[in-house]
Amino acid sequence: MKKIGIWPKISIFFTALLCSHVHGVLAEGGKVIRIDGSSTVFPIAEAVVEEFQAANPQYNVTIGISGTGGGFKKFLAGEIEVVNASRPIKEAEMAIASERGIEFVELPIAYDALSIVVNPKNSWATTITVKELAKIWEPAAQGKILKWSDVRPDWPAKPLSLYGAGVDSGTFDYFTEAIVGKEDASRGDFTSSEDDNIIVKGVEGNEGALGFLGLAYLEANTKSIKAVALDDEKDDNGSGPQQPTRDGVINGQYQPLSRPLFVYVRKDALKRAEIQKFIDFYINQAGALSTEVGYIPLPASIYSLVAQRASSQTSGTLYQPGVKKVGVSLEQLLAVK
Repeated sequence: MKKIGIWPKISIFFTALLCSHVHGVLAEGGKVIRIDGSSTVFPIAEAVVEEFQAANPQYNVTIGISGTGGGFKKFLAGEIEVVNASRPIKEAEMAIASERGIEFVELPIAYDALSIVVNPKNSWATTITVKELAKIWEPAAQGKILKWSDVRPDWPAKPLSLYGAGVDSGTFDYFTEAIVGKEDASRGDFTSSEDDNIIVKGVEGNEGALGFLGLAYLEANTKSIKAVALDDEKDDNGSGPQQPTRDGVINGQYQPLSRPLFVYVRKDALKRAEIQKFIDFYINQAGALSTEVGYIPLPASIYSLVAQRASSQTSGTLYQPGVKKVGVSLEQLLAVK
């Protein structure tokens, strides 16, 4: 597995900027492919870029991490060709695209199990329910749910310190919709960051911490943080609390925090040979490289449909207004197209 942990004194955010600069120097004067967006998707994209760059040194591929929302802002401003996204495009973003005459192709590339994590010294919170998470994170919890015992009476009266994705992150959007029931509805008194490594370090350094982040960052930091099993009380298959695992995602038992990850590419950019070549390479390598960095590959049948979607340059989103973003499978969505 590729290491995602923090280098001494350098976070993955600055690593991304450094990689962008180095690629620019190595391929100065070459054709540029510009990527930005989700820190959750970054490990997959970084692995893809490394492999693609090695095979195609004539191209200059740059990567940034400004969060899914920040990536879409750059995408819609014409600053980049490709967005890494940990949630589907929003209606407001689609409206801007329409106003500006921008068509895009949406491509699922892997699954993630959004993970609830605590400090390794936490001996009490081995499981947590969706209702308890909502009790912790809903806006009304601010100033009220301050200790672990406020969540469950038999938990200790230790201060509860919260860590989560930044508000420009698709992870924040997805988590709030899945847990609280409304996108962006959250208490504000928590430590937030677009860089998942900051969340890892926060939880690692605080016995009373609880956070949420992408599976790859959990897999790369199992000595620093540990997962809490999630109990979806709506579950009717008797599976009980579930750890964030590949099997739990594939069989639909890790709910409601299983989700697909995406790349979006501008349709006009796909007319450029280097962009088409890069996207084809991305889809072909996404399964193996997502596994390597700690995420969950899509079934081969889904990658085949995604490749068809890229080849035909099918524009728009699978998540049209009224289509659920939480708890609906890619198989169901792609079958409609």
